[in-house]
Amino acid sequence: MTRVQANLLLLLAAAIWGGGFVAQSTAMHSIGPFWFIGLRFVVATVVVLPFAWLEARKAAAPLKPKHMRAFILVGLALFGGAATQQIGLQTTTVTNSSFITGLYVVFVPLIAVIFLRKPPHWIIWPAALMALTGIYLLSGGALSGLSVGDMLTVVCAVFWAIQITLAGIAVKETDRPLGLSATQFAVTAAGGLAFAIVREPISLDVIRAALGEILYVGIFSSGLAFALQVIGQRYTTSSQAAIFLSSEALFGAALGALLLGETISPLGYIGCALMFSAMLVVEVLPELARRRTAATS
Repeated sequence: MTRVQANLLLLLAAAIWGGGFVAQSTAMHSIGPFWFIGLRFVVATVVVLPFAWLEARKAAAPLKPKHMRAFILVGLALFGGAATQQIGLQTTTVTNSSFITGLYVVFVPLIAVIFLRKPPHWIIWPAALMALTGIYLLSGGALSGLSVGDMLTVVCAVFWAIQITLAGIAVKETDRPLGLSATQFAVTAAGGLAFAIVREPISLDVIRAALGEILYVGIFSSGLAFALQVIGQRYTTSSQAAIFLSSEALFGAALGALLLGETISPLGYIGCALMFSAMLVVEVLPELARRRTAATS
């Protein structure tokens, strides 16, 4: 798979996640956040597990204990991000949530520099700033009063940055994207159900009322999109992946406007253009530099 194809996979994952913001928001009318997290990731685990089993059968060697520990750490980061985002959606809008979640576009290269001592390609920094500005303009150039939900979503963005970074490392070391997906989904499902049993009431009527959202988010936003993420990250860097994945804010705001009546201002359209420009420069400039280097060598 080429880097261009990998980045297109990440863009598709972002589009699916954008739709997931709407489903996650409407589900809160019927079911508690932890039951929703637990059930959506049970569905995701069931969807991915057969493919992970086939992948394991074809693998040249079994996973080492250190790799399983890495997969579990990715799952814990995913659970932290899912929990803070889902609880945050109880007191913030889809547009605000998608904007604030997009802060991981800045946190990912910071993690690479501070903890991994791996400075990204220089274009990542201006592209991250362009994407972040685009997300901000997409929100209308102002957040509608920072709520508890907004602050929880900032924490969510940190967890997503950790998940993107750790997933990128784990999948390149093991070449087992579906095994990683199944493990992180199972860990997140277990965490969600454990908290839900202690904290939230449940009934069959509640599950039935939110079943459409659970199935959409479980099959597509979780099972498919996260699998696309870890597959795509085999062929690109975590910092570049963050740029493409941040376009979920664009899709989330657009679908929030279409399905929930939330509005996109004229500034929002400028934000869309900035985000697409950021994705374009991240894709084109490193490729041009690579070709120049190859031509002179």
